Amino acid sequence: MLTTHSAFQKQNIVFLVVLNTIIIFAQNRDIIYDMLKLINRNIETFVNENLSVFPAVAILGPRQCGKSTLVKMLYQDSDDYLYLDLQNLDDLNKLREPMLFFQANQDVTICLDEIQLVPELFSVLRSEIDRNRRPGRFILLGSASQDLIQKTSESLAGRVGLIELTPFTIEEIEQYANFELNKFWLRGGYPDSYLASSDQGSVLWRENFLRTYVERDIPQLGFQIPALQLRRLLTMCAHNQGQLFNSSKLGESLGVTYQTIRRYIDLMEQTFIIRSLPPLEKNIKKRLIKSPKIYVRDSGLLHRLLQVDDFNSLLGNPVFGASWEGFVIENIISSLKDCKFSFYRSATGDELDLFIEKGIRTIAVECKASSAPQVTKGFWSAIETTKPDKTYIVAPVSASYPFKNDVEICGLSDFLKKVEL
Repeated sequence: MLTTHSAFQKQNIVFLVVLNTIIIFAQNRDIIYDMLKLINRNIETFVNENLSVFPAVAILGPRQCGKSTLVKMLYQDSDDYLYLDLQNLDDLNKLREPMLFFQANQDVTICLDEIQLVPELFSVLRSEIDRNRRPGRFILLGSASQDLIQKTSESLAGRVGLIELTPFTIEEIEQYANFELNKFWLRGGYPDSYLASSDQGSVLWRENFLRTYVERDIPQLGFQIPALQLRRLLTMCAHNQGQLFNSSKLGESLGVTYQTIRRYIDLMEQTFIIRSLPPLEKNIKKRLIKSPKIYVRDSGLLHRLLQVDDFNSLLGNPVFGASWEGFVIENIISSLKDCKFSFYRSATGDELDLFIEKGIRTIAVECKASSAPQVTKGFWSAIETTKPDKTYIVAPVSASYPFKNDVEICGLSDFLKKVEL
């Protein structure tokens, strides 16, 4: 009887903790939304440019990265705007006769959120856009990439402008009061995670995000993958942050084939959770590594997968350096447009973390999680072989300074200000 009573007490405690968490999030949600409205997203101008050209604009990005908030901010002073959440049954019912609905509202901008959940709408949109090609008629918000959506839908090629929205980048939030680099690095860029009132609140949000991703988001896309297996693969990717992708090794650990691992990784890349960074393709006489490197894109999700919940724990974790590398690379790729990104590694171990190409101009980046970074002979050998126009070592430093041989050490924010492509 005593054991039963103790178990009941434990259940009550767990329930109260969960309830308290929900109350805290509910109380802070309005505050977070108000702060979101103050944070300008870098792609706002680009979205407006696309709306003036294309009949439809698709804004794609991971769930909860701020897509719907961005659109609502763009149209907050406009009456010519309709928002439909396709996860909401009432909104979905309005589209029982989609052609009639679109024609009845052809003079306003219609925003369709979570478009990947209703792929049959694409054929209707194609016909409706061909009937009336007025720019800015539709905004499509999706949590899966264009390639994944098009596997189950008709192409809207030539009719839609495609834009990717990422979680916050350092350029978007460093200008606001109380910005702390270590907090941003630890929590990642998802708005609800970064703006949470405490580290524990941020941890709870990220854990819920990961559970929802493997238990609901992936099945909703039509993929029947065991949630526990997918979570284990994500955790293994976190432990291998910034390392070469080895599908056979991961498959052995999970008890599945390497083909299955490649399919899972491709799916997580298409849903904006994993980034695959290809090796440099250049006419170099040295024998080069041909496998890509993989990263958990958001540093906050990486840390939750590794159960790193405070900065002191991160400092003592073996993934510390790889975490900084992934954090820097994700911010650079998210901030620089129309560039080609890769890494360089020779068979003898000479390496550069990131190689950026735009036209004939090239920039090399090495990431070092140290306030006094040092490099190896392999770094200098890689520079001599690839011959970039400029080389930077990006580290958590407060001021930029020259290193050696025209190499410059700088912080992430300074790098994004200095880079000229």
